[in-house]
Amino acid sequence: MATIAITDGTIIDGTAAAGFRGHVLVDGDRITDVIRAPARPPRADATIDAQGCVVCPGFIDMHSHADWLLCLEENPDLLQCLVEQGITTVVAGNCGFSPAPFREDTFFRFQQHTPLLARMPDFTWDTMDGFLERIREIGPCLNVAELTGHAAVRFAASDTMRGAMKPEEHARCLRLLAESLDSGACGLSFGLGYEPGMYSPLTEIEDFCRIARSRGKPVTVHLKALSILSPTYPLTTPEPHNLLALKEMLAVARATGIALQLSHFIFVGRRSFQTAGTAIRMVELARHDGVDVQFDAFPYTCGNTTISVVLPHWFLKKAPQAYRNPLLKLRLRLELEAGFRLVGFMYRDFQIMDAALEGNEDLNGLRITEVAQRWGMSPFDTLLRLCELTGGGTLMLFHTYSGEPGREEALEAVLSHDACLFETDVIIKGRGFPNPAALGAFPRICGPLVRDRRLFTLEQAVHRSTCASARRFGLKDRGEVRKGAVADLVVFDPLTVSDTPDSGSVAPGKPTGIRQVLINGRHVVKDGAMVPGQRSGRVLRT
Repeated sequence: MATIAITDGTIIDGTAAAGFRGHVLVDGDRITDVIRAPARPPRADATIDAQGCVVCPGFIDMHSHADWLLCLEENPDLLQCLVEQGITTVVAGNCGFSPAPFREDTFFRFQQHTPLLARMPDFTWDTMDGFLERIREIGPCLNVAELTGHAAVRFAASDTMRGAMKPEEHARCLRLLAESLDSGACGLSFGLGYEPGMYSPLTEIEDFCRIARSRGKPVTVHLKALSILSPTYPLTTPEPHNLLALKEMLAVARATGIALQLSHFIFVGRRSFQTAGTAIRMVELARHDGVDVQFDAFPYTCGNTTISVVLPHWFLKKAPQAYRNPLLKLRLRLELEAGFRLVGFMYRDFQIMDAALEGNEDLNGLRITEVAQRWGMSPFDTLLRLCELTGGGTLMLFHTYSGEPGREEALEAVLSHDACLFETDVIIKGRGFPNPAALGAFPRICGPLVRDRRLFTLEQAVHRSTCASARRFGLKDRGEVRKGAVADLVVFDPLTVSDTPDSGSVAPGKPTGIRQVLINGRHVVKDGAMVPGQRSGRVLRT
């Protein structure tokens, strides 16, 4: 492989140290020299002129669902948007849903999540080792470190989906988790806001965590509740549900000694914003007491999920007949309207990403209230109609996640905290209206949030986008610009780097200012555009 010299850039090495002007020499997949100016640039087979630009480690998306795409042959086309914003590594398998381990006779449980996927993979594997080997054989367009999902383990080793498992099922799950972690998975993930995680007793969660702790691997958790009111707790619960969920997991961390990563630390709905300060103080107190806990967030006030997530379980269990039962619909409408008022949601906060309805692609990007006007229906009936027609498969952007335009104090309090790492949490389908984080999360962090909002310095932004995440997940020789490190590198213009936000129903576009990207020493983004079909990523086993 040819040598590459990146010359005359401002090197921000990922450690939070001050940047300095210099040159980086790459030979093969490694950085072989970092030279401070005014020393002359090194000789090389190819040169990248970085004058006026920052040279930093490749960004690490530490909460990703890209594993469901990396096991597809077309992954370079589907994930181009991540590479072009400077992401060189994803930590995937989050929210309890990793594609492995897998058991064929429980395939239907994975099928329930197909609305979130570009298409269902072929499942040529049944173990974590087999899944990681499958990605390696196909050739990923970026690096992947994989978490083992709690739900995936339950699907593969248990037939109990609600409540405590039988002792023999519980034991099988723990053995399978240990096997997956020993195969190179970088940690354990929970999705406690989803089935079966929401029904798992705390004793089960603790036992899973102890297996991760015995392997020295972190635990990421989508909490049981992200707003002050959640269907995962009884309505009579006196304290805000999101704070109760946080208290429970901090107690688990204290009891088990795990490294706890609170996934997408968000406050959903306008009435939940006010709980951000209390939640942050709870984390700070735990850290002061010696608990190894951090959190992560994306830099937007919206996030992706399915349309049916707002429907209570009692209604979904009676679907599809429930959609045509006037009494059940009346009960549902009253419950939703009361719940929305209590949480601080409105129908206009729900935006369609992918209607998943053939012939209705023009709905993508519209709010539920706009679709209601087109169809001449109430917003409630519109939401229910989409749920029925697509089997809950309509993909949505829900707004008012930790803020809204002109009111982003909760989001900025999270993002600016030293314990916060950065992520995208995007669902990418290759069609429809995109989640803005899929295109611009890291350019926004290193651009507008540094230049305009001054939430952190550029060195701090780079550190928490690179080295801090690498260390959190045990990714050796990545996340730093230093001699001997793997050459995952980004060259960007600090004066222009930015996302390009959407305006109304016009989708966000490609970021600006990301000039060059190297993955494992290969030049994969040139002048802002990814080299077509490149497969320079690797499977990172820990």
